[in-house]
Amino acid sequence: MHSLTKLLSIITTNYPNAPQAQLNEVERAYAFAELAHQNQKRASGTEYIQHPLGTAEILAESKLPLPIIMAGLLHDVPEETKFTLNDIKKEFGADIADMVEGITKVGHVKYRGINRYVENLRKMFVAMADDVRVIIIKFADRLDNLQTLFVLPANKQKRIALETLEIYAPIANRLGMGDLQGRLEDAAFKYAYAEQYQWVDQLFKQRAPKKEQTLDRMLELAQKALKKENIKIKNIFGRKKRYYSLYRKLLKYDKNINQIYDIIAARIIVDDISACYAVVGIIHALWKPVKGRIKDYIAQPKPNGYQSLHTTVFGENGEIIEFQIRTMEMDEQAELGIASHWKYKETVPTSDKKIVWIEDLVKWMKSQQDKNFLEKIKIDIFQNRIFVFTPNGDVIDLPDGATPIDFAYHIHTGLGDKCGQVLINNEIAPLDFKLRNGDIVKIILDKNRKGPSAKWLSFVKTSTARHHILNYTKKTGWKRFLPLSK
Repeated sequence: MHSLTKLLSIITTNYPNAPQAQLNEVERAYAFAELAHQNQKRASGTEYIQHPLGTAEILAESKLPLPIIMAGLLHDVPEETKFTLNDIKKEFGADIADMVEGITKVGHVKYRGINRYVENLRKMFVAMADDVRVIIIKFADRLDNLQTLFVLPANKQKRIALETLEIYAPIANRLGMGDLQGRLEDAAFKYAYAEQYQWVDQLFKQRAPKKEQTLDRMLELAQKALKKENIKIKNIFGRKKRYYSLYRKLLKYDKNINQIYDIIAARIIVDDISACYAVVGIIHALWKPVKGRIKDYIAQPKPNGYQSLHTTVFGENGEIIEFQIRTMEMDEQAELGIASHWKYKETVPTSDKKIVWIEDLVKWMKSQQDKNFLEKIKIDIFQNRIFVFTPNGDVIDLPDGATPIDFAYHIHTGLGDKCGQVLINNEIAPLDFKLRNGDIVKIILDKNRKGPSAKWLSFVKTSTARHHILNYTKKTGWKRFLPLSK
């Protein structure tokens, strides 16, 4: 059961120096929500106040500023009670009222036929573009609701679960909020794909015990070696891979569990970047690294800000084990994403509430009218992402399956229109080559080319590339020569 005592305990743990006046404001928001929701019950039969409390607890666990936690407590008041946004504004100020209003606007993103669903998604992203805090509160709201999904009919369970996996969790990933993403995915997985969940559960239970036992021994040896070299360890522990993440990886490797080395992984947290690299050297002195499995996300962070060193080694008892090495700041960035920047801020600056890719997405969405809109947006935003590099080392974020043409149009329209050849990792590759994580891509211009080729429509992945190619067809009149699109 959720309670105000539990919420305050989470807050004081994460914010030991929080002034009593701020804690009093949280208590006042709770009292207001409790009064507003009195005599209301949820479908599960529990008191309604349990839901906003649960939402607020999730936000507090994510170390978000107290005004966001307060908005979580109040998020259902205007929609579900006699109290209004004006009442909230009078009691708690414009900022909290604006967040609650944003949550109210995105509260109806439900599948009710494709046209209404598309329009509701547009509304959700417009609200996000205005203030990204709104979608973060929505994540917490959704995660708490997933805990009581069992009381709903099976068809509703599946709809809500699929919506979570296809819309909400990928947005959390794009915002770098690994912890919330994983929690959303695992809570929805068993309802969206029940048989697959059982299969992954059995596989994990078969493999995990031996790996856990091995890892415990390896962590003990690593700790001794690091201490000997005077490396200060802030934390060292084993981490279990989340079920839905494991499921996606199994699909990638043709369901071969033997190809997946991070079912159980080691994580080592140290003081600074130089210590991270020193730890890798010590780990490799203890155990032989697996060729091609050393990844430096510190020098080249993922587009969502993730930084860490990963190395996979041939460990004890014939087990192959992955080590993740990072600083405390990197660990918080990986788990909390954008929220990690707000951890010690009482108010979030306006500039921090806006995310460029969301604003760009809203502009694009406003120009889209066709019935394939939802599939396009799933590919561009909600599908698995890869990151590749320009020759200068800039990170480019693309959907899985993207090609050099998609890459070129992502950089600049002119680069796409006049793309002649491509070098992938310094080797000539076809223009329909499917890019992979970490590829270095160099586009070679064809100065004699007047515009894109109609053939490109048969393999480009992103809506940006397709949009520019189709625009060219309208200008040049060669639409009749277009191949059938996918």
